[in-house]
Amino acid sequence: MKLRSVVLAAALAASIPMAVAAPRGFTVDDLVRMERVGSPVLSPDGSRVVYTVRSTDMENNRARSQLWLLDLSTAGAVPVQLSSGNTSRSDPAWSAAGDAIYFLADAQVWRMPASGGSAVKVTALPVEVDNFRLSPGGERIAFSAAVYRDCPDLACSAKRADEQVKLKTSGKVYDRLFVRHWDTWNDHRNNVLFSAPLDGAGLLSGAPVALSNSLDGDVPSKPFGDADEYHFSPDGQNIVFAARIAGKSESWSTNFDVYSVPAAGGTPRNLTADNPAWDAKPVYSPDGRTLAYLAMQRPGFEADRFHIVLMDVATGKKRTLAAGWDRSVADYRWAPDGKALLATADDLGQHRLFSIAVDSGKVTALTDQGYVGSFDVAGDTLVTSQASLTGGAQLYRRSGSGWSALTHLNEQALADVRFGQFEQFSFKGAKGDTVYGHVMKPWNAAPGVRYPVAFLVHGGPQGSFGNSWSYRWNPQTYAGAGYATVFIDFHGSTGYGQKFTDAISGDWGGAPLEDLKKGLAAAGANYAWLDTSRACALGASYGGYMMNWIEGNWSNGFKCIVNHDGVFDNRAMYYSTEELWFNEWENGGTYFSAPQRHEKFNPVNYVTKWKTPMLVIHGEKDFRIPVSQGLGAFTALQRQGIPSELLVFPDENHWVLKPANSVLWHQRVLGWLDRYLKPAAGK
Repeated sequence: MKLRSVVLAAALAASIPMAVAAPRGFTVDDLVRMERVGSPVLSPDGSRVVYTVRSTDMENNRARSQLWLLDLSTAGAVPVQLSSGNTSRSDPAWSAAGDAIYFLADAQVWRMPASGGSAVKVTALPVEVDNFRLSPGGERIAFSAAVYRDCPDLACSAKRADEQVKLKTSGKVYDRLFVRHWDTWNDHRNNVLFSAPLDGAGLLSGAPVALSNSLDGDVPSKPFGDADEYHFSPDGQNIVFAARIAGKSESWSTNFDVYSVPAAGGTPRNLTADNPAWDAKPVYSPDGRTLAYLAMQRPGFEADRFHIVLMDVATGKKRTLAAGWDRSVADYRWAPDGKALLATADDLGQHRLFSIAVDSGKVTALTDQGYVGSFDVAGDTLVTSQASLTGGAQLYRRSGSGWSALTHLNEQALADVRFGQFEQFSFKGAKGDTVYGHVMKPWNAAPGVRYPVAFLVHGGPQGSFGNSWSYRWNPQTYAGAGYATVFIDFHGSTGYGQKFTDAISGDWGGAPLEDLKKGLAAAGANYAWLDTSRACALGASYGGYMMNWIEGNWSNGFKCIVNHDGVFDNRAMYYSTEELWFNEWENGGTYFSAPQRHEKFNPVNYVTKWKTPMLVIHGEKDFRIPVSQGLGAFTALQRQGIPSELLVFPDENHWVLKPANSVLWHQRVLGWLDRYLKPAAGK
């Protein structure tokens, strides 16, 4: 791996006269080709930041990530590329001395000098390393790997996995749920947390020891858990992690607990057995005296408010920090002096970074507009990744009370793009509550012209469609195609207080539909450039459910509908999805104990009222909302002679992730809108 600077390329580019291209709209080709910055990771003294940049290889239909480094101590310094080639590098971490960078490549841990040079392999294990974390002093490494818990060592797990692949039979036997999760069938392996010593050169010097193998659970959790779910104590002697005991109830339980275990091996100790709800992301304070973690209060509810709990390590006494702050924490870090925690949370259509004083619980916003995706803090340095509706994430450094940009990815590639202008608005929605939404103009909006509308409905449903950037549902792709867009944070959305979030449970087709109707009407009344008589509705997941619900309960609202991975039949959904806790909470119990609640807002019961043309899209690897839901909706449409198309992706899950598939998705979706909205465009 060779150190490579971008200085020469920048100088050459600056020396070549370039004609100013005519402005144009943002396209799906722009979207899939954009470089994406990863999470910032600061050196121990805060003087340098390492991060990944993901690029897209359209020819091979894949993405790859490489490591970049920026010296923050030198004015005018430019990013330096540390790695290159066809192999992706990810998960960078600094050595304790700040002289080396560890990372993942080819499912093993590597180490390279921070000044550049060749990398050496730290682990050469017979199983794949999924994620890792270094002890503060650099004496040990913790990592997670998928293994068979009854195997005595890693070699046994590797051998058994290899034997499974070679079997001539293909049958799988299960005696408990989960049998599959997200997009993967259960192969009877668990994510297990291990620890191993490192020598003076920072390389593995002893056999790994299993730390969580005695627990019937995954560390980190499946399907999206990572190294944020476990941390070393400042002295490196202990590791805290979060885990849920599977047993027979894993698929309907949210009872994650925080455990502590000696880093060199021992029996895990449950620190949160008193809370039957979700406990997560434990992190020690810099002095090691306090353990912080996130906690919910209501068992079985995945969208309950995550609040911060502080536990005295010596006594076990716990207290809630900022108990009156009605926001749900997404991520957090201790400030280096231990006097505050920095936390991100949805807030009125933004995803802000806050500082929370440990002594008083006072909450102070550190960012305003936009979406803070990740951040790191070391010494006096605070770096974030921030995005908005008009651009993908860039790295920013805190400068006084403001922020200065550190990266400028995609600026040259998108120099001629004119993005659609957006605005947040509010209106009186269901229950008389204030509801927020956004409108966005087409890229080439002209005075006095009214434009057809793409009405986007977010999934979750406990989520937010606010001032952020998405590589799947991005309003700018519609603005670039000549459409105005409207999107509403209906009852159930996050960032408006827990009561507002709670309001959707048991009321999927009630207040949210009223909010959508009133929101579109309010937007149309306040923005003359919106032609709401020419509108198509689009949504995925819960948004896809809402498309099916709109078909039977707002039948005159739209010229066309796009339903991606949406729920069609609540009964079939309950008996075929994987995370049962979600359906049981949202519908007030199991289907067999409360069928009337599941049926109250069941789209399948209203198919005879359907009449709006619909494009149905589904991934065959979607185990959250199985493909049979999409097939059911398409069958209802076809059998009744309603104009409809079905787009199926055999190799995609709940999300369309492959670059070529993303292009096809957008082409078919925009083509569907064009068919029903464009003939009268501009009139």
